[in-house]
Amino acid sequence: MADRAFQVDLRGVVELLSRHLYSSPRVYLRELLQNGVDAITARRADDPSAPAEIRIEAPGHNAEGVLRVSDTGVGLTEDEVHDLLATIGRSAKRDQLGFARHEFLGQFGIGLLSGFLVADEIEVVTRSARGGGTVRWTGFADGRYRVEAAAEERAAPGTTVTLRPRQGAEEWFGVRTVTDLARHYGSLLPAEVHVGPTPITGAGPVWRRGFDSPARRRAALDAYCVELFGFTPLDVIDLDVAEAGLSGVAFVLPTAANPAVRSAHRVYLKRMLLADDVTDLLPDWAFFVRCVVDAEELRPTASREALYDDDLLGHVRESLGAALRDWLLALAETDPAGLRSFLRLHHLGVKAVAAHDDTLLRLVRDWLEFETSAGAMTLAEFGRRHPDGRYTTDVDEFRRLSAVSAAQGVGLVNAGYVYDDAIVTRLRDLDDGMDLRRIDPGDISTRMGTLDPDAELALRGFQRTAQEAVEHLGCDIVLRTFAPASLPALYLTSRAADHSADLAESRAAADDLWSDVLGALEPVLAADRPRLVLNHTNPLTRRISALTDPGLVALAVQSLYGQALLHGRHPLRPADTAVLNRSFLGLLDWAVHDGADTAEGDA
Repeated sequence: MADRAFQVDLRGVVELLSRHLYSSPRVYLRELLQNGVDAITARRADDPSAPAEIRIEAPGHNAEGVLRVSDTGVGLTEDEVHDLLATIGRSAKRDQLGFARHEFLGQFGIGLLSGFLVADEIEVVTRSARGGGTVRWTGFADGRYRVEAAAEERAAPGTTVTLRPRQGAEEWFGVRTVTDLARHYGSLLPAEVHVGPTPITGAGPVWRRGFDSPARRRAALDAYCVELFGFTPLDVIDLDVAEAGLSGVAFVLPTAANPAVRSAHRVYLKRMLLADDVTDLLPDWAFFVRCVVDAEELRPTASREALYDDDLLGHVRESLGAALRDWLLALAETDPAGLRSFLRLHHLGVKAVAAHDDTLLRLVRDWLEFETSAGAMTLAEFGRRHPDGRYTTDVDEFRRLSAVSAAQGVGLVNAGYVYDDAIVTRLRDLDDGMDLRRIDPGDISTRMGTLDPDAELALRGFQRTAQEAVEHLGCDIVLRTFAPASLPALYLTSRAADHSADLAESRAAADDLWSDVLGALEPVLAADRPRLVLNHTNPLTRRISALTDPGLVALAVQSLYGQALLHGRHPLRPADTAVLNRSFLGLLDWAVHDGADTAEGDA
């Protein structure tokens, strides 16, 4: 049985390209520019002095109402036209012309088909630099094509591609649209490109141009960033990865960036724009820069609108991340004020790296300010002041303990924000001179002052009544002296006490079987309960401890309990809310009755 060739439905292929490969019909002009640049590259390999020009005529530039793209490239012979233009998926940039694929922008042999996104007919008139006459190839969207000798000989080697707009696609052929598309995709191309009389290309990438001073270069890069991204950069970082033939610049954002949104970067391949929304060029943490790069060796996807994620791209990503890290280290040495300004805006990105990079971890330790009980300061300064300092991973816990811990001489760091816990933990392993440990709120009471024996004996009856008032809440009453004196009471709960409370709550919600299982664990944890620490240096607390009415003592202590929960931003259980309401109403009722009795006595 003889083998047969596949039959290709060209309309189906074009439909596939338009709906699933290319994001927009506008790429047709990019593909035509790409073909022209590759043809020029092939010709210059044989003749370095050959001209490098691409001229585009929009329908507004000629009486025929067509778009023409003419190049001074290598051109095709009649055999090459039959072999290459009539076979979908075959590219002239392969070994037929004797060049490796990486020399060219196009690698998939489907670029010319993009013309069918906006036209029903494509005409190619070409003359090869290797000899032969001028050949005309005409392709139709229904799959037909014809090849014939051109009516007129081209004066010089090269190719002219002509498209007549399809009805409904005229918007892509306006002079302004064609000019904008050519500038968008091809402004950096190493060829002289014109749309009508308008020049498209200039002096090439601004970061590669020669300037007579660093100040002029920086001014030009700032202006380029404003034109491209709309902001004046905080700084500009040069990028270079030799393995990928990559060069470019990273512009540091002058405002804080959202770490949840990956920055989009502009990427050129061999100076043809690939895309201006590439998000996988840098590591995830580098969201504080926007980049513009040109690469020789990175691989595009088939649509040439994204980068192929391979080992080389992974290496580039790591190398660019290292370049940003080196810039930060250099900034610390040469411009401390600039580094502080940067950290105020982009500390999250630096923390993200420091969480796994020792070099950046030291930079964070020495330069990035953390919130502490002694005010904002670096971890290095905090370690010098508080060798036995503590940290908390809960922002609310820091807020309720910072003043009290500072008054007791315990330095406390707020490590409740993203990456802080990992940084503090790794810093303890990295730096022998810093021994930050996580605070247990229950430990603070051990730093507080105790009452003298006579006072403690005199208050034993009050403490017994106070304990009865909060016993059903699972809380112990403790009398201490501590600063600040303005704080009447402090609610302290240890990790074990929190675990015990969670266990009791789970037991109450469980069925009988699991309730019994969880109940077996409660005696182990029952000894460690939350404590309501009454501050005997506070005038209000002392007056409450002097009360003789047990009912009034219970209301006052329960009111202090509720106030301590609210002040410490602890979650309120239904029982806590009920006690808070009852104590408030009870004290209000007592105050009203007492006031009424006083008024009657005066009468």
